[in-house]
Amino acid sequence: MTANHLKTVEQRLLWLSHWLIHNANHIRPKTDGIKIGGHQASSASMVSIMTALYYTVLQPADRVAVKPHASPVFHAMQYLMGNQTREKLENFRGYGGAQSYPSRTKDVDDVDFSTGSVGLGVAITSFASIVQDYIKAKSWGQDQKLGRMVALVGDAELDEGNIYEALQEGWKNELRNCWWIIDYNRQSLDGVVREGLFKRIEQIFEAFGWDVVRLKYGTLQRAAFARAGGEKLRDWIDNCPNQLYSALTFMGGAVWRERLMDALGDQGDVTALLESYSDDELAELMENLGGNCVETLAETFAGIDHDRPVCFLAYTIKGWGTPIAGHKDNHGGLMNKTQMAAWQKHMGVAEGDEWEKFATVEDPAALRAFLDSVPFFAKGRRRYADDIIDVPAIELSLEREISTQTGFGKILDELSRGTSKLAERIVTTSPDVTGTTNLGAWVNRRKLFSRWHQEDTFKKENIPSTAKWEFDPEGQHIELGIAEMNLFLLLGAAGLSHSLFGKRLIPIGTIYDPFVARGLDALNYACYQDARFMIVGTPSGVTLAPEGGAHQSVGSPLIGMSQDGLASFEPAFVDELAVIMEWAFAYMQKDGEGDPDERTWLRDETGGSVYLRLTTNPIEQPGKRVDDDFVRGSIDGAYWLRKPGPNCDVVIAYQGAVAPEAIKAAGMIGEGRRDVGVLAVTSADRLNAGWTAAQRARSRGNKAAVAHVERLLGDLPRHCRIISVIDGHPATLSWLGSVAGHQSIPLGVEHFGQTGTIGDLYRHHGIDAQSIVEKVNGLTFGRNVE
Repeated sequence: MTANHLKTVEQRLLWLSHWLIHNANHIRPKTDGIKIGGHQASSASMVSIMTALYYTVLQPADRVAVKPHASPVFHAMQYLMGNQTREKLENFRGYGGAQSYPSRTKDVDDVDFSTGSVGLGVAITSFASIVQDYIKAKSWGQDQKLGRMVALVGDAELDEGNIYEALQEGWKNELRNCWWIIDYNRQSLDGVVREGLFKRIEQIFEAFGWDVVRLKYGTLQRAAFARAGGEKLRDWIDNCPNQLYSALTFMGGAVWRERLMDALGDQGDVTALLESYSDDELAELMENLGGNCVETLAETFAGIDHDRPVCFLAYTIKGWGTPIAGHKDNHGGLMNKTQMAAWQKHMGVAEGDEWEKFATVEDPAALRAFLDSVPFFAKGRRRYADDIIDVPAIELSLEREISTQTGFGKILDELSRGTSKLAERIVTTSPDVTGTTNLGAWVNRRKLFSRWHQEDTFKKENIPSTAKWEFDPEGQHIELGIAEMNLFLLLGAAGLSHSLFGKRLIPIGTIYDPFVARGLDALNYACYQDARFMIVGTPSGVTLAPEGGAHQSVGSPLIGMSQDGLASFEPAFVDELAVIMEWAFAYMQKDGEGDPDERTWLRDETGGSVYLRLTTNPIEQPGKRVDDDFVRGSIDGAYWLRKPGPNCDVVIAYQGAVAPEAIKAAGMIGEGRRDVGVLAVTSADRLNAGWTAAQRARSRGNKAAVAHVERLLGDLPRHCRIISVIDGHPATLSWLGSVAGHQSIPLGVEHFGQTGTIGDLYRHHGIDAQSIVEKVNGLTFGRNVE
């Protein structure tokens, strides 16, 4: 009976997934003259795989990243199970409807991992498995039930380089409990997959310690192969080029017969075998590949009795079971109304019953009983939560001269000495720059993570080293290779641990700031999932001056400002950093409704991830500051380091390590001008976000909405000029003049630098004190030009 129910579910999902796409494109009223889309063919090739997976082998602890183009199948499945609404399906790909690709934050159904940017949803499952092992190894995570992290993979996704970076990292971290199921339909958006790719896939996965299971033939084909002439038919299938197999599938049973008879028909046993099938039966036989056979899939999945990583190479037909099966243009193609009408009749769905969950089902009660017994759905929604972790006060004895990067290391070192729950739940990681980003002291105290204890050979052999790196199950640093994509995928997985596994982690990753852009797709992906983590980009700007332009970051402040879900900071002083980090550890844990804080107009109740742009350049510290204006200003984005007077005609606004240059320039300018102001900007991101949010609130009728930056700049005289300076792109602060209508002169770094000292490059880019003074002296003061 189970096999019958699986076939029924498969056909229901095939119909519903295609109908919701058809409805969106051909029935729902259109306001735009463009195709809605929905990937019917890519959905069809996944229906059998998803049916067998979800309705037989998956358990509640398992997590699945669904192939982006199989989103309609996923939504149809959740609709069948009562976790998705008809209203949202009818509005598929519309505003507020079921999302084009599965989304943790936008969909109402139970999405484990958001997908959409191809390759990333695949790779994150391996890092989620590593995070699961990390939790299980801890004294506070012993009750963690290990689940399988499963990725449903389009074969064209295997062109993505980040997948192979993840394979290598998984091998280094003894990956287990991870399944990747490849929808090997051999067609992509622009063409057909190259011949023999399956051999390369198998070799690559086997080289990294994966078991490879090939699912090539369904039950109908295997039965045919067992008959007289069957081996010859199998040999023909094995040697048939991908393009020809796809083309014959599209043309149907009569053409299949003609081609097979031409190739094999002079052999009596094969002729008899082919003649025993009608045209429709022959087409069904030739389309009965392993990935389109729920019985074969269910048996294979159930046969895996170990925790080694497994790659299932599931041969499928793109568009399987539909009139567009096999056509090379079917990736973005859709059935037209005539095709859909004929197919609806073929599927046995009566007019008016298109949205009925159990249409065509002979015994709805029996099917409902089967669905109620499916283990994966038995416990309902599988989103977990964990308690908020208290954040201890971060106090640091300040040195006279120190860099923010060093200060960051000292803050973590102080936390590592304590016994707070926050320190217990911090997990750090870095792409092969652990020591040079000042994580060394933390790692020396808290060790590196491994499921097995490994001694530090240098320590054992009494060889002096500043790095005392010992691997241990209780270790709190996950060592990564140099691939930045892996860093952000791991941070994304760890930043979802409270929801995926019910155990909250506080992930912190460090990276050379110029290389944030290398992992930008994965960073965006992690933020899109609402993962919570702290990323520390250091050294920033031109402060690695001797290493030249390749190690100098220019646009990263703009990345921080533009990235949704990421609060970006660039403190100049370590006391600012301490205030920001204490706030950030709480901010990363928030999960409110997003109501704006009327003091800042920022949605701080929602929370999110945090980006700290730090530097190696040691600068003189201003001494300990604890007043409310300083603390609040550091968090909200800016405070007056030197308040402007009533006759102020120049304000110097700086962000980050150029603080000494700005302060020095203000002193030099102040010799000839009165009331010069110095604005210390710690976060252009939060200043700008609060400002735009307040403007939106005012446009909606709340005239009392005033942003923090508006209060800071609102009393400046109209003739005042704002000189902004940053070791980064000048556009970061160039908007400040628009807040209250002041002329703004932005200074910063617009071009790749060269080698030299920091002073050399500050002068080269015109962000040193003398250049700032020269820029001010070149201005014409007095009334603004109308």
